[in-house]
Amino acid sequence: MQTVGFQPARTLRIWTVTDGRAGIENQALGLAEAIARRTPSEIVVKRVRLRTPWSWMPPGFVPAPRQALTTASDPIDPPWPDIWIGCGRASLPLSMGVRLWSQARTLVVQLQDPRINPREFDIVIPPEHDGLEAPNAFQIIGACHRVTPERIAREARDFVEDLSAAPPPAIAVLIGGKSKRQDITPETARRISRELSALEGSLMVTLSRRTSAEARAVFTRELRPFTRLWYDGEGPNPYFAMLGTADVILVTADSANMAVEAAAVGKPLLIVPVDGDAGKLTALHQALYDRGCARPFNGRLENWKPEPLRETDRAAAAVLQLMAQRAR
Repeated sequence: MQTVGFQPARTLRIWTVTDGRAGIENQALGLAEAIARRTPSEIVVKRVRLRTPWSWMPPGFVPAPRQALTTASDPIDPPWPDIWIGCGRASLPLSMGVRLWSQARTLVVQLQDPRINPREFDIVIPPEHDGLEAPNAFQIIGACHRVTPERIAREARDFVEDLSAAPPPAIAVLIGGKSKRQDITPETARRISRELSALEGSLMVTLSRRTSAEARAVFTRELRPFTRLWYDGEGPNPYFAMLGTADVILVTADSANMAVEAAAVGKPLLIVPVDGDAGKLTALHQALYDRGCARPFNGRLENWKPEPLRETDRAAAAVLQLMAQRAR
């Protein structure tokens, strides 16, 4: 177990508070689990949604957020946790309220850029590429996540037979799809398929829920015949196993989370261009390039030894350090 010089006298109680969407909840759980690796902690997952019309309103205009929750939401009632980790819009009114309800005993952590005054929280942990500047903002490259060497090793064991006989290098390809600014058109899917099928090695490919039906059809027809492992949503998900067994990882440029998770593994990471304007993700990719974690994909494999990106652990240390300051 790692330590950061602060060990509470008892087990910490940590709540993760999100709307339950996997991408949002995993950020909160990633930070909670990183804290728990440093000090004994009990993690409770809370999933919440606001009823209309409260869900339409700015977070500061929800007068009684605990009473505005849907019946399917988890209860937000005392005893209050030691650490509250909120992520996503649905959590914001509750994150703002728990400081009052707990009489400031709960340390309130808000992930991402809340787009309201950061002073409403004890600490805000936004992606560096969002450019949020505040005294209590602790910027990280990308977002918190749940990728750890232990989890990768554990889940890779389930796919040993599928991957052990694969000719090297093992190439993990993480394909995304439509985002706010970017997409993978059928034409781009054909280009990516041609480039990847020409590589020497063993291709392991996973498609995202965001991969359009049209692009998925192209990848299935033109790339799948050249793969050692193929995942398009059916059966056990080999995502973590692919990260663990890969010699090199390719990620399409539309996904911030997959790029940061891949960078945490400490293997050569290549960013594959797609359609559209990368927007803020340009800054994220540049940060990964500057750190030596990633390089642009130019149709060929590259080999170097990057240091794993440990931003979730760095954020966990910052939260515990803030707790230590408050305990003095």
